Amino acid sequence: MNPKRIRLFVKPYCSWCHRAQEWLATRGITYTTLDVIADPAAFDEMRRLSGQTLAPVIEVDGQILADFGPDELAVFWERLARDTAAR
Repeated sequence: MNPKRIRLFVKPYCSWCHRAQEWLATRGITYTTLDVIADPAAFDEMRRLSGQTLAPVIEVDGQILADFGPDELAVFWERLARDTAAR
């Protein structure tokens, strides 16, 4: 799988956000981090994409996973990989 855009919306004090960043980093996945506390526009976009104010939220080529832990991220990533391979 070779996504064109991966964005991770985070809150700096959020332990779930740190776990998501660690999960991505250990797999060598390159992504853009958006701090929704420091950037009100990023917060608004996160809320629009996910329908909530909880972090983390990840967007992978338009696919959204909101308020998740590492286990949910792994399942989400596997589904994206399967969907990409099926095309």
